[in-house]
Amino acid sequence: MHTPVLLKEVLQYLAPAEGNEFVDCTYGSGGHSKEILKRVGKSGKLLSIDWDSKNIDRATQQGKPDNLYLVCDNYKNLSCIAERLNFRSLNGVLLDLGLSSEQLADSERGFSFQSNSYLDMRYLTNNLSNSNILTASEIINTFREVDLADIFWKYGEERYSRSIARNIVKERQVNKILTTQDLVRVITSSVPARYLHQKIHPATRVFQALRIAVNQELDNLTSVLSQILNLLVVGGRVAVISFHSLEDRIVKKFFKTESMDCICPSMFMVCVCNHKSSLKIITKKPVTATLEEIQANPRSRSAKLRVAEKI
Repeated sequence: MHTPVLLKEVLQYLAPAEGNEFVDCTYGSGGHSKEILKRVGKSGKLLSIDWDSKNIDRATQQGKPDNLYLVCDNYKNLSCIAERLNFRSLNGVLLDLGLSSEQLADSERGFSFQSNSYLDMRYLTNNLSNSNILTASEIINTFREVDLADIFWKYGEERYSRSIARNIVKERQVNKILTTQDLVRVITSSVPARYLHQKIHPATRVFQALRIAVNQELDNLTSVLSQILNLLVVGGRVAVISFHSLEDRIVKKFFKTESMDCICPSMFMVCVCNHKSSLKIITKKPVTATLEEIQANPRSRSAKLRVAEKI
């Protein structure tokens, strides 16, 4: 069963209240959404978005109240979705950027190297035959060595990105790399022996990088943040839970930029940008899980929550 991360802290900072309009951009298993919905009451409403149709179908089958709007879409399209469903004055928005336990456990998706499955890694699960999104396997078997190395380094900060990419290209000339275990074998043969005994599995960073590349996660995050800002009412808050440094840096930079009155380069003597602050940073440092939560839910260990308020 999936446990929502930093639930107590999310509710504390977003403070959903009776009659509010909220958006949960990443519904997942619905843990955060259900608690927000309780607090906005029947006079409020909640829009919950998820790119994974399995999550939306599961929630719909369980039954939903009339003031919960479930949408299967990419949150990068938030403005269009909100306009269509008349969510124009938001009191709060949540982005939980982690995978759900159900997605990790789904043997058909290839998100995890704990089981042997096809290297897919797409969040999108409906109309896949018409999708122009490349699978992880297609990337692994068709991209140039230099491009693979760039993906592993840029999105996974994998220090052995070049040797892994080089061995992937060698292997695919003999046999296509189609499954998670095919890829794991190449990775483990491409790193020093001492790397095999680290705290995290040697394939962790490469799998993270591929998932980000397949779903264009960082581009989507960058796109939605400015949309959220435009939809929030004054005093409305945005909360983002990230699970790795790349996401956290994007959120931190966006919050910092939008909390400043001038973003001109430091060498400029006079402001020419005319930028005005639109956010107040609520969490000066990211909020992390308590020891108690980490013991109960180990996946919360890497979670970082940042919150800002529209001014």
